[in-house]
Amino acid sequence: MAMTALFRMKWGHKPQEVQTKPQTPVPHLPSEDDDDDETLSGRAPIRRNSRFYRSMRKKKLSSSSEQQESPTSSPKPAVDPASCNRLSPSAANRIPPSPKTHHPPSRSGISLPSNGITVLGGVRSRSPLATPGGWSRRQEMEELSERTTSACTMQDNDIHTTADPDNITLRLVRNGDSPQKMAVENSCRNLNIVKSVDVLYQEYRDTSKQQEIEQRRQRDGLPTSGSGVTAAPALQLQLRNSTHSLSLWQNLEAVKDSGLLKTLEPKETILQEAMFELVTSEASYYKSLELLETHFLRNPLLVNTLSQSDMHFLFSNIEDIMKASERFLMDLEHRIEESILISDVCDIVHFHAVNHFQVFISYVINQAYQEKNYRRILQENALFRENMSILENQPKVKGLSFTSFLILPFQRITRLKLLVQNILKKVEENSEREKTAILAHQELERIVKECNEGVRKMSRTEELISIEKTLEFKSKSVPVISHSRWLLKKGEVQQMSGPKSTRTMRSRKLYHPIYLFLFNNLLLITKRSSSGEKYQVLDSCSRSMLRTEDLEDQGQMLACAFVLKLLENQEDREVSYMLKSESISDKLRWIYALTPNRRTRFLSTSTHQPDSPQVQCIQSYSSQEPDELSVEMADVLHILECTDDGWMLGERLHDGERGWFPTRVVEKIMSAEVRAQNLKECQRIQQAQEGAQGARAASRGRRPAKSPQYTPTWTDL
Repeated sequence: MAMTALFRMKWGHKPQEVQTKPQTPVPHLPSEDDDDDETLSGRAPIRRNSRFYRSMRKKKLSSSSEQQESPTSSPKPAVDPASCNRLSPSAANRIPPSPKTHHPPSRSGISLPSNGITVLGGVRSRSPLATPGGWSRRQEMEELSERTTSACTMQDNDIHTTADPDNITLRLVRNGDSPQKMAVENSCRNLNIVKSVDVLYQEYRDTSKQQEIEQRRQRDGLPTSGSGVTAAPALQLQLRNSTHSLSLWQNLEAVKDSGLLKTLEPKETILQEAMFELVTSEASYYKSLELLETHFLRNPLLVNTLSQSDMHFLFSNIEDIMKASERFLMDLEHRIEESILISDVCDIVHFHAVNHFQVFISYVINQAYQEKNYRRILQENALFRENMSILENQPKVKGLSFTSFLILPFQRITRLKLLVQNILKKVEENSEREKTAILAHQELERIVKECNEGVRKMSRTEELISIEKTLEFKSKSVPVISHSRWLLKKGEVQQMSGPKSTRTMRSRKLYHPIYLFLFNNLLLITKRSSSGEKYQVLDSCSRSMLRTEDLEDQGQMLACAFVLKLLENQEDREVSYMLKSESISDKLRWIYALTPNRRTRFLSTSTHQPDSPQVQCIQSYSSQEPDELSVEMADVLHILECTDDGWMLGERLHDGERGWFPTRVVEKIMSAEVRAQNLKECQRIQQAQEGAQGARAASRGRRPAKSPQYTPTWTDL
């Protein structure tokens, strides 16, 4: 490091370009100083690509072995100044070097600290060694290197040199450095993490969610105390170490050889596993994106059967998504190759979420049009339908559908938020890693909310337009379309009229069907026309002026009936309607939609009741009505209300979203310990975020505190 610092002080700046006569190329033999010279070529951040730099490493190792076998080696040609132009990481990834010719490493390349191999690409400014007249300076630098090395050896008695037998390089090591630290730094050079991931993201996602369910099931069946019981963290790792799962951090050979597992505390090991899962899952996600690009996007079977507009409808800005994932994965892999003991990953997540993850929002918002156009193309284009069937049945796709690849970006950004949440639960309180985890989680939560709001806004606007076309106002017209209005629930109920007696309740003549349109700030009471296509508006009222009364306690005949009161209708008077729904669950859903502030059977999670019922989703469910909640496998929900005919009103713990869902897709969490832990983790995340927001609010008007800064390992053109 001392040598590099001295070299950079003298040669790190861009020299003035001087017109000189072309000189004869100087023969150059491979030496141990090549890597140092390449390191001097720029002060730019490290750029690397998971696939490309490994292919370059293999080629360089093979070429060096050939030169060692032959007693003579041909001189290298002079460096072409044009070859110093920089390639972006994505460009370097897609333009492999020609195997027929061998060129010397570009002097504008950047040396990888993890393995010492130079990747094509560098900064725009040329290194002094890349100019035709720079070879004389190289001799001066070699002399300076010898003098510096001898000076460091003579003056520092507590420093000695050790040779790395793998890369044949010298490292300066102080006596204070422990052998364990040296082993950790040396072992993280050749991990091949991305290359070793052979699981597609869809497989990883389904398997990881199933493992979370199995972990909860086993803990439900375990006693709360006693010996011989597998602890929750150990059980989690045991379940993850199975087929279709990503490799564990503790199973890496580098980790085993370093001896870290004997010295680390169990909590730190679990934290390392949580951070490592974020890295390997990103590698799996990028692997699936590559398959989407190579097998579908670039496949002639699809390209030749689709128009340019259809290609845009189907794939949107998926190439921008791939670039963002490529940058993100490069930085994550570089962090692990710096040290096998991962320092942090949330700072990298926060940097990319702020600067590069905006592409997820535009992609997710276009997904509604993506699905519609995909169904349209399947119906209209027979050749496309036939070719798509061929592509989906090929072995490399592993039986996955084309649509499972199209929804990857939204699944990833939501899963990434959960992975950061998992890290936040495990980091030590009031630490630097907690600060970066909170920042990363807040930024990801913002992106997910913008994605959801963007999708809802487009669908809500279309829905309002279609509803307004079907409405016929009898007297006073009410504008329906508004940017601040959306549909909450719609459906048919029976209006009851006449005296409330057993005889009149059984008479069907007293029931008249009416159709309700409930918006977030407005209720329309309508009557369906004879054709069934139009709705005549009978009455309207602001949602804030609605009141409901349940009639369940007044007899079995009124079990599905309730009273709806309009405190001020469109004629500025109070009106009451006795309504009857098809089922008890439908009645409760109408009551809670019409009067959202009505008290539920169970209290919300904000009340911090440890004995509140919780369920875990065991089967994904997509909402069919506006008041329903879409749930994914392994989601944990707090129950607010439940009915006897198979419906629940729940609040998801990790984001606070509420809605109805069928009871058949969830399992009740029996263990009080598990429920208490879920609630405690939820409260910690809320408190950490509230504390961070309070600190920002208190610091207004002052000099803002420095947030964790991260420098990427690549540079855009």
